[in-house]
Amino acid sequence: MTDSIRSERRGATAWLTLNRPQVHNAFDDGLIAALTEALAAADADPAVRCVVLTGSGSTFSAGADLNWMRGMAAASEQENREDSLRLARLMRSLQFLSKPTIARVNGAAYGGGMGLVACCDIAIGVDTAKFALSEVKLGLVPAVISPYVVAAIGLRQARRLFVSGEVFDAAEAQHIGLLHAVVSGSELDEAIERQLHWLAKAGPLAQREAKQLALRTGGADLAQAERIDAANAELIARLRVSPEGQHGLAAFLDKRAPGWVGQAT
Repeated sequence: MTDSIRSERRGATAWLTLNRPQVHNAFDDGLIAALTEALAAADADPAVRCVVLTGSGSTFSAGADLNWMRGMAAASEQENREDSLRLARLMRSLQFLSKPTIARVNGAAYGGGMGLVACCDIAIGVDTAKFALSEVKLGLVPAVISPYVVAAIGLRQARRLFVSGEVFDAAEAQHIGLLHAVVSGSELDEAIERQLHWLAKAGPLAQREAKQLALRTGGADLAQAERIDAANAELIARLRVSPEGQHGLAAFLDKRAPGWVGQAT
């Protein structure tokens, strides 16, 4: 396990912590690979009954790392496609993990960080957390995480947030279904332990089948998810190398407004 993910066992629960607090637990290649590996290890371990995913420091995850984004802005369409497929594999692994998953949302979750929250079975967050799908502000779209976010909050809410890129708070996140519960920071660990208490009462085989039943009944199928992920990786790769995507990424990295700001008002 690399330093970007801290993995520890607490009884029958695997705690996975995004561990890049210096960059607000932002994604890069190393974190994506390490978290994918950690999820696979937890899934394969018969002694693990549940997985808790959280962030170190005051942020859950700020989404994409700036240096990673800079590299992708300069990469080819094929390289961007391969990069997106790796992120898609991570999200798919979390969504279809055979064991219950809890997102312990200790702070802000933007972009891919919000995708991780959406992929977990249960999400409990602090009342100070902020959320956003701000990709459109860069001339991009939340392609890879879109199936999981839409499944979590519904099509109507997703349409609004996908096209606006607006920031919203924890109360709104609970209202639209992204979070199941919102608590103060001092109450977060107690809320997680209470949820683990209830999960521990269920038969592990029945629990695994119940999760798959819910996914299957809701139309979530692993083979179909792989096909959708491939198509979305093609989409985001194409947009990243497009003139608008290149302009938006360059503006963001240079900390200036892109040329289209204000044109819709």
